[in-house]
Amino acid sequence: MTTEPRPRFQDLLAAEWLRFRSLRALPWVLGLGALVLVGVNLNAAHYTYAHTGPEGPPPGSGHVGVAVNASFTGLSANLLMLLAGGVGAAVIVGEYASGMIRTTFAAVPNRRAVLLAKAGVLAAAMLGFGVLVSGVSFALAQALLGRRHAGVSLADPGVAHAVAGAAALAPVCALIGFGLGTLVRHAAASVVTTVLVLFLLPASFNEDHRWSAALAHAMPFTAWRRLATPDPTQVLLPPYPATVTGSWLAFAGWAVVSVLVAAAVAHRRDV
Repeated sequence: MTTEPRPRFQDLLAAEWLRFRSLRALPWVLGLGALVLVGVNLNAAHYTYAHTGPEGPPPGSGHVGVAVNASFTGLSANLLMLLAGGVGAAVIVGEYASGMIRTTFAAVPNRRAVLLAKAGVLAAAMLGFGVLVSGVSFALAQALLGRRHAGVSLADPGVAHAVAGAAALAPVCALIGFGLGTLVRHAAASVVTTVLVLFLLPASFNEDHRWSAALAHAMPFTAWRRLATPDPTQVLLPPYPATVTGSWLAFAGWAVVSVLVAAAVAHRRDV
């Protein structure tokens, strides 16, 4: 009696990539989402351009932070979080709703490997989306602001990690949605839960006390906001300010925990 060889993890990745690409609405959602996000950021850059004199910003005005904020605004960050979280939830909830997840687990009994492959494909795709949106927004904004001698480059202090933080926000929020979708397994409930975690949970903490500030800084939006601030001395700092290293660790922690929760739930619970 011969047994079929177990599928390799790279085979699972290839299969999940094909499955991810086959989602019909996804190209439209990501395409329109990218246009909206870039448009929002370009509008902010145009506002900054219109309110900057031809001679450029005055010395000591913190123009680096202004130029970075005009490249990727708080509004675009919120929209990106909502879009990425929704995509992450939809990727897994759609399989549960259609029953395809049963076929997948029947073909590959190692459920944790399947969930890790799904998460890996989702993270890679959304990272590419984040890089595209943040890179195009930054390039267009700085090209416009450069006409007023107010543009910055990636070589300026703090600018590179601000652009990278905007790009990383997409896969982090997508994985959060993925983990919650695996836990809830209902489309509407998954989206609502994702919104609660990404938007309402951070509002429960303030930065006036050490323990509360630590929890606030661990939230995805707060972590992005710190990464998006090249020069924190230009803004009013709370008593316990966030750090760049802590913000990256918060991103990594949310991503890893979300994937582990998804893998553990899928392994222990019946389909």
